[in-house]
Amino acid sequence: MNTRTLIWASAILALAVAFGAFGAHGIEARVDIRAYHNWQTAAQYQFYHGLALLGLAALEGKLATRIVSLVRIFFVLGVLCFSGSLYLLATREMLGTDFLTRVLGPITPLGGLLFIAGWVVLLVGALHGLKRPGH
Repeated sequence: MNTRTLIWASAILALAVAFGAFGAHGIEARVDIRAYHNWQTAAQYQFYHGLALLGLAALEGKLATRIVSLVRIFFVLGVLCFSGSLYLLATREMLGTDFLTRVLGPITPLGGLLFIAGWVVLLVGALHGLKRPGH
């Protein structure tokens, strides 16, 4: 089991649960429906990619170390960019950070691209691993 990836997975999943609960019980009544939906989307994608990191940690020895490292980097940065920007956008009125909208708006799709890049690297790593005897 890849310890570094397991640590990232655990931290991201713990925060996903906390942010999901905070969304349901802390901000639901304080933001509009669109902002609440954005918050929930951020928590869901954070959860999905935390679980993906957990699975990735279990693949140690089955995939090249550089593949695992690159996928981990893409997923962690994806969570920070995608989920992080959505959390901030969802609470911008509550926090008085409307001025960040122009900066945060483009960061969300960048996070999505990082997620996609991680999945593509994992696919390529898996296909490459299948070509070698014993994998």
